Amino acid sequence: MRSSDLTVARTVTEAVTALPRKRRAAVANPPRAIRLDRSDLVLRAISYTSITLFALFCALPFAMIISASFSSEAEIMRSGFGLFPKDFTLTAYEYIFKAPQQIIGSYVVTIVMTVTGTAIGLFVIAMTGFALYRKDFPFRNYISFFIYFTTLFSAGLAPTFLWVARDLGLRGSYLAVFLQLLMTPWLIILMKNFMRTVPYEVIESGKVDGAGDFRIFAQLSLPMMKPALATVGLFLALAYWNEWYLSSLYLGSTVEFKPLQYHLYNVINTANALRNSVAGSNVSITELPSNTLKMASAVVATGPILLLYPFVQKYFVSGITIGAVKG
Repeated sequence: MRSSDLTVARTVTEAVTALPRKRRAAVANPPRAIRLDRSDLVLRAISYTSITLFALFCALPFAMIISASFSSEAEIMRSGFGLFPKDFTLTAYEYIFKAPQQIIGSYVVTIVMTVTGTAIGLFVIAMTGFALYRKDFPFRNYISFFIYFTTLFSAGLAPTFLWVARDLGLRGSYLAVFLQLLMTPWLIILMKNFMRTVPYEVIESGKVDGAGDFRIFAQLSLPMMKPALATVGLFLALAYWNEWYLSSLYLGSTVEFKPLQYHLYNVINTANALRNSVAGSNVSITELPSNTLKMASAVVATGPILLLYPFVQKYFVSGITIGAVKG
């Protein structure tokens, strides 16, 4: 062997030796290329085509909503909705943002309630699921029964309203909305069922090492609950972000800045009332936004929350399937 060949061989050997162990094994045993037969290729083509069509099927309605929000009311009434704006205009958005301090205040209220409620709700629901999972908790079956019972029977609107508004004195306070969305029985059941995937030996090892219950929960169990936390957090965030009914019951006109969904609900009702009031006059109702205003409100309300989903989607499927079975 020539000296140049020996030098090249020595250089390659040194380079391979310097690689980490996993990369060294990959170099020594390169993975074999997987050869797909015709049936596998056909199956992949069908799967990718089906997924693409389904994604387009889900995206087209939202694209039509965005298009309609930038179209004029007259064109919407004349030719209906389409994928592209007809007679491009910003009238609907100008109507929504006519009072910018109100829409900004509504955004602030909704964001604060969503972030705070999701964080506190996650913490409380996770602790509840952890406590109900513990085999050494003597009252876990009784408490679980009362939680399950509320999924079958409820007191109804009137007793709940009297209790919150009169007995607790929370009418006109954001707490009337905030506290009622903080915990739900179904999310507690979901968290408890997910806790069953956490090995109980982890808790026992923490007790052997002298850790307290809260430390076991915070440092041992909580890091293993990321899929469930992402799933429950998404449900809590959506509940707070889309809330308008409780706001209409307990807030009304007593607060200056209403949650975003309730504010947009009032904007649409005001536009519809104005449209009905001028129906018999000389003013053309096609000049007043109605359908376009609804579409613009949907874009304003759902746009920000759509940015949250990509960050939790990888945990969402595993979390919802693991905790889907009651027990």
